[in-house]
Amino acid sequence: MPVITNIDDLKRLHERRAPRMFYDYAESGSWTEQTFHDNTRDFTDIRLRQKVAVDMSGRSTATQMIGQNTSMPVAIAPVGLLGMQSADGEIKTARAAEQFGVPFTLSTMSINSIEDIAEATSAPFWFQLYTMKDQDYVRRLIDRAKAAKCSALVITLDLQILGQRHKDLKNGLSAPPKLTPRTVANLMTKWRWGIAMLSAKRRHFGNIVGHVDGISDTASLGSWTTEQFDLTLDWDKIAKLMDMWGGKVILKGILDPDDAKMAVKLGADAIVVSNHGGRQLDGALSSIRMLPRIMDAVGGDIEVHLDSGIRSGQDILKAIALGATGTMVGRAITYGLGAMGQSGVHTALEILHKELDTTMALCGEKSIADLGRHNLLIPRHFSGDWQD
Repeated sequence: MPVITNIDDLKRLHERRAPRMFYDYAESGSWTEQTFHDNTRDFTDIRLRQKVAVDMSGRSTATQMIGQNTSMPVAIAPVGLLGMQSADGEIKTARAAEQFGVPFTLSTMSINSIEDIAEATSAPFWFQLYTMKDQDYVRRLIDRAKAAKCSALVITLDLQILGQRHKDLKNGLSAPPKLTPRTVANLMTKWRWGIAMLSAKRRHFGNIVGHVDGISDTASLGSWTTEQFDLTLDWDKIAKLMDMWGGKVILKGILDPDDAKMAVKLGADAIVVSNHGGRQLDGALSSIRMLPRIMDAVGGDIEVHLDSGIRSGQDILKAIALGATGTMVGRAITYGLGAMGQSGVHTALEILHKELDTTMALCGEKSIADLGRHNLLIPRHFSGDWQD
């Protein structure tokens, strides 16, 4: 077993152990993947201000996100197909999140269902909603999340139309995998994954199959999902979804200051500054570059979380120091899950926490609440020299 010291170690192990199509699903962006790569690269432009001869004892990374206590300013982002990275992947990830004290967000496009997660865990989790044309299905999905006592609804706004991801098309991505000569050849090298998948609770989209009229297998599912994303989604529909839910709402996919202001106007509890991990509009600015503009636009009017590009505890600290209340981490968690299952998710969280705590100490701070732009050295061009 290799010594795991950082998220990249988990990424390499994930690539070795998961089938190619599912590793590529996690590790890809749309079109040229410019935004996908910028999301991580742009964090490196921000430098940290070291402070010495400061009492570093008694540190804490604990904080709150939408009023929920968390061991660090991290929620696990909604990621589809976790149950294909590792058998019962959503259950494993939710359990690791509960043990570590951070929120878990279940994707609409999960393999394990809402009910599976509620049965397997005791901590309230968040549910992420994709808006579909089938309004009856959306209403039933929200009712199921209420019945499972989900503590927040995360409405994703940036996937009305699917950004083209070349790797997924070339790999013939499906859940479960279609048995072609190419996939069979790859799966033969991932026999441990295959054996574990034989005893998995589910191997299809648990929130959809059996819950939509006419959808009983993966063949009928493919055509349904292709047609179902709602092109007509607008702010009025978002307001109706918020009313339908009646609880705490997080709007995910905000990358424009005016959209952030609209979220405030609608009364959302939080927004997530996100470009969907570079998987939608290729050529958009990275989330971390847009964060200062959005903070300037909405200030303390709404809780702001940062998603897309976080691979270390230092990235988390930079986002918080720029004004974010919390962060959402998806790929780093997926690497851990694909590498070592539930223990891998816990390892990923431990790595992020240790890096955050150590970096905070070396910056001369004792708590998340004390972090601010004074801890950073930000290049002048970072967010202000782009012409609209």
